Amino acid sequence: MKTFVAVLTFSLVYLSVADVQQLDHRAGEDNGTEIPNMEKASACAGGLTGSILRELETKLKNTEKQLEDLRGVVQGNRVALEDLRGVVQGNRVAFGASIDNNGNIGPFNTHIILTYKNVYSNTGSYNPATGIFTAPVRGVYYFSYSGHNSSSRPMGLHLMKNGAHMVMVYNHAAGNRWETATNGMTLQLEVGDQVYMRLIANTWIFDNGNRHSTFIGFLLFPL
Repeated sequence: MKTFVAVLTFSLVYLSVADVQQLDHRAGEDNGTEIPNMEKASACAGGLTGSILRELETKLKNTEKQLEDLRGVVQGNRVALEDLRGVVQGNRVAFGASIDNNGNIGPFNTHIILTYKNVYSNTGSYNPATGIFTAPVRGVYYFSYSGHNSSSRPMGLHLMKNGAHMVMVYNHAAGNRWETATNGMTLQLEVGDQVYMRLIANTWIFDNGNRHSTFIGFLLFPL
């Protein structure tokens, strides 16, 4: 940019001096005398060059301001894009797991939280070590579960939300045969709400490599 301005300035000075000299020469011819006024020509050319330079400086400052404004717009769009990525990522909530136990769990003389450690998919909100799902965004979620057991003893399962019983399944003792029960429910959750499965006291549940006993959940839509 500086090189361009220097070349432009030199060219303008050169042309301006030549033009003024020609005008002075013609004026001298018209009056019968030649007026070799180089100082006048130089002053005139210098004034013209200064005016052009000031105009170029003004345009350059305006361009710099537009670039700064554009940088601000780009930065704002970048922040908005990051926020959007966060929203999209937060809306991708799903998990699916099975108990991953070869045999019976229970019976116990108290309720226990079941841990489904064989995880098929998990976007990060389900903790297989504790068996607890924690809602990352406010929204409507769907949960489903299944339980398998030998009916020589009963099986009772609670779907829990923040320590409160939502829905359940219960297989009564009915002889020595294998039974499976399933249930599910749509729940509205706030950020941080916890959902998990509870085995009812004095009942049991069974699982093996066939993965009979499962727990799944996913976000239907945010609120």
